[in-house]
Amino acid sequence: MARTQLKAQDILSTAAKSPAKGAAFILVAAMLVAGAGAAFAQKPKKDQSKPPAPGSVITLPDEQAIEVATGEMLGAWQIGDSEKMRQYYAEDALVVSGGWETPIPGWAAYLRAYQVQRAHMQSVRLERTNTFRKVTGNSAWATYQWEFSAIVDNSATIARGHTTLVFEKRNGRWLIVLNHTSVVKEASAPVPGR
Repeated sequence: MARTQLKAQDILSTAAKSPAKGAAFILVAAMLVAGAGAAFAQKPKKDQSKPPAPGSVITLPDEQAIEVATGEMLGAWQIGDSEKMRQYYAEDALVVSGGWETPIPGWAAYLRAYQVQRAHMQSVRLERTNTFRKVTGNSAWATYQWEFSAIVDNSATIARGHTTLVFEKRNGRWLIVLNHTSVVKEASAPVPGR
């Protein structure tokens, strides 16, 4: 089974920047360590008491690595951490927004658009639900629904939609090569008498 690597320091960095997301990642790491206990029980006693070295690597199955990458990228998007977001995008990624605009080719162009957009937002909240993932060889996708709320240009804004992220495994790392977002227009009730 193909695996990807996530550094323990990345988990701790996420915890420091976004306590809610960080707590979830620390919980996942704790579960992985707890699940590894049975495997360590088979090793000689000297290995059982040896703590992991600083900067040690946690290896995740590909589907879990896609979940972690999706969650960390969205957490970084939500708090405005473009450096952290960058870790999950391929240089040649294509981003299709929920608006009627030209797709954005490449990380550099997407970063500029994101920074302009983010400068207009405060109190950003993004909730992800109903995530489905599929991994096939060196390709994978994750699709999910989301609810967004924020103060945008001093006005409360709420939106819902769907996003599909297409990943490609490059040099042992899962990177987003396509981010396609659709905004769902809320149906309005008919006005009586019209």
